[in-house]
Amino acid sequence: MKKKKAVLFFVVLGIIFSTILVLSWFNPSMITGSFKAGDRLLVIAITIALLIYYFSIEETPQLMPSILATDKETAREKDKSNVTFRDVAGLEEIKEELQETIDFINNSYKYKRMGAKIPKGILFYGPPGTGKTLLAKAVAGETNATFLYASGSEFVEKYVGVGAKRVRTLFEKAKKEAPSIIFIDEIDAIGSKRNSESNNEKDQTLNQLLVELDGFNTNETVIAIAATNRLDLLDEALLRPGRFDRHIYVGNPNVRAREKILEVHTNNKPLDKTVDIESIAKKTTGLSGAQLANIANEAAIIAVRNNKTIITIDEFDAAIERVLAGLEVKNPSVLAKEKNIIAFHEAGHALVSKVLNVDLIQKISIIPRGQALGYVLKFPDEERYLLTEKELYFKITGLLAGRAAEEYKFKEITTGAKDDLNKATEIAREMVCSYGMSSLGTLALDELYIRYNYDSIRLEIKKITDRAYNDALTIIEENNEILEQIANLLIKKEILDSDELDIIYKKYKKRLHYAT
Repeated sequence: MKKKKAVLFFVVLGIIFSTILVLSWFNPSMITGSFKAGDRLLVIAITIALLIYYFSIEETPQLMPSILATDKETAREKDKSNVTFRDVAGLEEIKEELQETIDFINNSYKYKRMGAKIPKGILFYGPPGTGKTLLAKAVAGETNATFLYASGSEFVEKYVGVGAKRVRTLFEKAKKEAPSIIFIDEIDAIGSKRNSESNNEKDQTLNQLLVELDGFNTNETVIAIAATNRLDLLDEALLRPGRFDRHIYVGNPNVRAREKILEVHTNNKPLDKTVDIESIAKKTTGLSGAQLANIANEAAIIAVRNNKTIITIDEFDAAIERVLAGLEVKNPSVLAKEKNIIAFHEAGHALVSKVLNVDLIQKISIIPRGQALGYVLKFPDEERYLLTEKELYFKITGLLAGRAAEEYKFKEITTGAKDDLNKATEIAREMVCSYGMSSLGTLALDELYIRYNYDSIRLEIKKITDRAYNDALTIIEENNEILEQIANLLIKKEILDSDELDIIYKKYKKRLHYAT
């Protein structure tokens, strides 16, 4: 725009000057000085050239920044997906559920002949990294449909009408390229519940999305798929039948699913024959598919760093620590006194967890990783979906055991139990507010009740954590010799694995107890 204005300025000057020169031919007294005919023709020629150049500049007037006025199609928005269900491991039930949608896209005439309508929208929800985006790409790959990708945040703008325009443009592309699949990632960015305090532009975008979802032409095979981590934030109108008909929960994989995921991510890597994928799957309880993929990749990177040609179990163990505990701090400047405290802190976790049979201790270390000065790697001995009140209480006791060990040994406490306190308080809060495991009775407390009755809830949480802390102190006092041996060996070696811990426990097998 600025360039065109500058050219126009010179064109106007040239026209004025050329007009004066032409008129001076007939009336030489109009200007002083002498101008040759060649000079006059040159000025006129330059003016004509500038005029032609001015009209050749293609620029349309805009009422908003050009980056918002045109939505150019990119390779990311429109593509044929090369991902299929063979690339998706551990989600067999969901893949089976999606087969019907795939069959409709590939053989829509069968359903139309029977008067059946395919669900217009599929909503994937669940924790991050569980494969929601991958599933959407796989559906597109299985059908060879056009895959149109958009993030919810792309529709949010401060300019009125831009978000709604982008929604219309996206769905118009989908109809032109049918059969096609629209995937909107993080849909909660535009699909959150509407209220009197919400942003008007955001509401317009959501309204346009609702209209497009509900107004599909039945002759066009277009499927809308969305993903979110927060189903509770979405507007009810978005979730009703006729828009996103099917809601599919995509959770963290179980042990069998983790094994299949690890097999997919290690099939192109040179593994040592001793590597047992099943044992690695058992060590990674609660991890998402993205974290498992990261572990497999980290193991390969560590093997290259160590100049190895194959990946062994040592690289996988190091990768698990890297993902769960963070980056190892080289040459840490930890004082001897602090190292002593850290050793007894971690020994307290290991001892109380063993006595109460809370998970299996895989490894304890006082080598700093990330922001942690020490850590305990543990995993359950079996896949669990339900936990009893006693088991939750024992988990809290194990978390507070590090702080209890510090107080027992050094008669003072440190700041090292910050993360343990946060986790213990969160479990206790869930017991009181969500599971009805307190004197408040068998009810789940909503946010409004919690806001206006927080003092009574806080006292209930404190009762649980205080009792667990006192029990942790009792266990440590009753088994103080075991605590001392674990801590002293940890100071000497810095790392203890499960086998070394079992040797210590067997030595004191008859004395390892907790008087309830």
